[in-house]
Amino acid sequence: MKRFKMLNKKGQSTTEVVLIVPVLLLILFFTAKTFALLVMVQKLEIAGYYAARRWQLESHIGTSYQSWDRGLRRNIKGRVKEYLGFNKPIAKFLQLYDCQLDIDRSQTWNIVKLSVKMRPANIPILCKYPSNVVCADYGLACFKGYNYMCVSGAELEVKNYVSNRDRILDYHLLGLGKK
Repeated sequence: MKRFKMLNKKGQSTTEVVLIVPVLLLILFFTAKTFALLVMVQKLEIAGYYAARRWQLESHIGTSYQSWDRGLRRNIKGRVKEYLGFNKPIAKFLQLYDCQLDIDRSQTWNIVKLSVKMRPANIPILCKYPSNVVCADYGLACFKGYNYMCVSGAELEVKNYVSNRDRILDYHLLGLGKK
């Protein structure tokens, strides 16, 4: 008898469920996007270290090897783009469109700069109003967020400084000699 009484009770209003589902989906989207950006920043740090270390170990100081170093730069950039996911669906989700690898040589240091550019998200419900209306009471951080979401996108950048040696020197503990 109790089982039939439970079936006759009124259930949850479908209007409330229909109204709350889009809000939950929006929250889920923002959470996923934020997590993906955090992972991208970490992957960019790792890729920047990889590029700098590989450049330090495999590049040359002499000008006779400049053509080989250009090929090395292309190879490093290709591996970095593959690691960051430019050929995977995450590139579309994060709106990735460009990856730059710049290497500045100097007498002592090589400066290896890796940057990734992203298009703006252009979410219609968020970008409907101008920035001065949306961010009137929220300050500079709101304008930066609005510019990332609706206007210019973002650029993430990592700089690494590596020494300008032709090859890594052997490390020997004092008094032990070479084995």
